[in-house]
Amino acid sequence: MSVIVTDAGFAPEDFTAPIVPLDDLANHNGAVDLSNTADPAALGNQLGALQLIRIAFPSFSDGRGFSLAQRLRRMGYTGRLRAHGPLLADQYAMARRSGFDEVEIPEDLAARQPEEQWLFRADWQKHDYQSHLKA
Repeated sequence: MSVIVTDAGFAPEDFTAPIVPLDDLANHNGAVDLSNTADPAALGNQLGALQLIRIAFPSFSDGRGFSLAQRLRRMGYTGRLRAHGPLLADQYAMARRSGFDEVEIPEDLAARQPEEQWLFRADWQKHDYQSHLKA
């Protein structure tokens, strides 16, 4: 089972529709799993109909999912965007800044990095060093 992390802390899964692989998207139109190497253009004209896009992070050291999230947002995706995998609490602010709404982590990671560590980073807009340079 997984734990969903939002700005409010840990939350149970509340998305009940099936999340299908990109190859099966033609048969479903609610939610899709994308690998971090997927080309978002493969979503074609279905982008607006998707309720959730879940992007896989195979490891915490592979940041390609952050770039993919930014591309999807620039393409106009306004639905729910979820990072999925062993991200660390230290990466939460980066996930939010790159366009993710939430992060889905394994339960064992949630046990090692409790909710307090994630909440410490939940004010991700306030601690953006780039915004301090614009003053």
